[in-house]
Amino acid sequence: MHMNMSKRILIGTIVLLLGAAAIWWFMPSKASAEGRYTAMPLEHGDITQSVAANGTLNPVVLVSVGSQVSGIVNKIYADFNGIVKAGQVLLELDPTLNRAQLQQSEANLASAEASLELAKANENRARGLFAQEYVTRQDLDVAVQALKAAKAQFDVAQAQVVRDRRNLDNTVIRSPVSGVVVSRLVDVGQTVAASLQSPTLFQIAQDLSHMQIDTSYAEADIGNIKVGQLATFRVDAFPNRTFRGEVKQVRLNPTTQQNVVTYDVVVSVENEDQALMPGMTAYVNIVVAQRKDILVVPNSALRFRPVDAAKRPPGDKPKGEGRKEKKDGVQMGTVYVLENGQPKAVRISVGITDNKMTEVLAGELKDSDAVIVEDRQPPTKTGSGGPGMRLF
Repeated sequence: MHMNMSKRILIGTIVLLLGAAAIWWFMPSKASAEGRYTAMPLEHGDITQSVAANGTLNPVVLVSVGSQVSGIVNKIYADFNGIVKAGQVLLELDPTLNRAQLQQSEANLASAEASLELAKANENRARGLFAQEYVTRQDLDVAVQALKAAKAQFDVAQAQVVRDRRNLDNTVIRSPVSGVVVSRLVDVGQTVAASLQSPTLFQIAQDLSHMQIDTSYAEADIGNIKVGQLATFRVDAFPNRTFRGEVKQVRLNPTTQQNVVTYDVVVSVENEDQALMPGMTAYVNIVVAQRKDILVVPNSALRFRPVDAAKRPPGDKPKGEGRKEKKDGVQMGTVYVLENGQPKAVRISVGITDNKMTEVLAGELKDSDAVIVEDRQPPTKTGSGGPGMRLF
């Protein structure tokens, strides 16, 4: 009898414990709802908004030195990375043919000069005879015409001498500017052919202590970029170093590739230590807006949406990164705070962003509020949004 009574008590105790565990298992609680969400308190901070693009470092002035005459390269006096002064000899071409052409032109000039002197004498003689009526008016006109023709031939021969002397001088190539030789495109013995256009022999950067970045920005970003804005950039050669520059020019000429419109933006750069080199790829960020000591909200809070659709405000749908929409020209967003253990939607107007935090312009948020940024334990669906089982 005593044994049966003990068994009944034991079985009853087990049944009560299992029932309590089942009730606890299936009953949602405020504490569990609050514990499943990660919330961050609002705070004041600084935001810097920037737009990014890739560009190429170039000298501000890059002069291509060519040749106006053809010939074989005899001597080269400058090489890569060489420092040159304006007027310094860079290269000499074989002057033989040009010198021979000049001698021929000078001989033609001497012949034209002799013909001019003879024509002058004949014209003077014809005028004297015409005054004494020994020759006709026609004879005088012929002498005058011959003088004019001789003078024209003399002018032509004189111009040819000037041209050929200049061509001979051009066989010596001089630097038009002071700077650094960044490219040499010829070698001794090579034939330079200057026919339809001047061939490039050297490229000289006038001053590598002042450089510029030529970069392209999409039309969606170009409206925020203004001359004078601060720019920071990095290059692969110095991955741990951040360089600074300034927007120098926003060029009006658009470039369209695959229906994408971009505009060239020129960023001026100081390169006093000569660390930066022409042709380097620069990863540029241009600061377009800054705010100091403002109320900010994490972007993850703007992206957060409750799993239960009934908790969203009317018309609010998950938008991911496209969480913002405009209302009367103002950017709007939605964040959620906990109220009675459940997410409550709060509409706010937002300003600039640095892709981590966003400026809060207006709304029903206070400094002491905490906004939900993550749902650590989304409930398991059991039909139409009913409560799910707790998970250990």
